Amino acid sequence: MNEEKKPIDQQGPPQFISKLKGKKVVLRLLSGGQPVTGTLEAYSPYEILIQTTKGEIIVYKHAIATIEIVAVPKI
Repeated sequence: MNEEKKPIDQQGPPQFISKLKGKKVVLRLLSGGQPVTGTLEAYSPYEILIQTTKGEIIVYKHAIATIEIVAVPKI
């Protein structure tokens, strides 16, 4: 019953967010309203920076309900 416990890294971003950097995404917020569409430029443990057509937006991670990748049509 001697199991080694690995420390949980609560400060690191989930692995999927690093894969989304530079891709176009749609963020749906817990509060509802209009979804935020743009390119994921950067992230920190608490925030995500999105480049939209109107400028840069910082969204707190705790306010995000879903993140969807926008499919780019193949030519």
